[in-house]
Amino acid sequence: MKLLEERIKKDGKVLNGDVLKVDSFINHQLDVPFLCALGKEFKRLYEGTPVTKILTVEASGIAIACLTAQYFGVPVVFAKKSKSSNIGDDLYSAEVKSYTHGNVNRILISKDFLKVEDKILIIDDFLASGNALRGLIELCDQAGAAVQGCGVVIEKAYQNGGALIRQRCRVEALARISSMDERGVCFVESGS
Repeated sequence: MKLLEERIKKDGKVLNGDVLKVDSFINHQLDVPFLCALGKEFKRLYEGTPVTKILTVEASGIAIACLTAQYFGVPVVFAKKSKSSNIGDDLYSAEVKSYTHGNVNRILISKDFLKVEDKILIIDDFLASGNALRGLIELCDQAGAAVQGCGVVIEKAYQNGGALIRQRCRVEALARISSMDERGVCFVESGS
């Protein structure tokens, strides 16, 4: 998606540790009209695919999941990274290693919100090693829900996560990065 690639080149920053900082428009400060355009693109890519719920993990995936869900006309469910007093005890759970935070989280979803009849589109901001998506797919498997696909805003295509997740389900990435360093970001050519 050229719009996203241009925005990454303009406002993204590459940090040490293989981190792409896009916090001025995607995952700290939110450019809502821009995110709406991304949500609309996910709808176009998954047009004709039956979807009953959008699934993501807190926190950075929630905004793009919500703006995608408005085009599908379905609710968003997000996996929580910690148990709170208002979530109850009847839960699906999976472990997810966070590259950005350098820790392991147990993500949780109430069984009330993920059912066997659900057709799930998973949406997240980044795909690198694939840990978050694998954890969300595991939650769907526990519920018997059908994963229709995964939509990610940015995929680090030079890491193995995309290939691993594509063995399981369809993955659509709006921007696929082939490499990045202090000089900038290079993208995978369309159709690759």
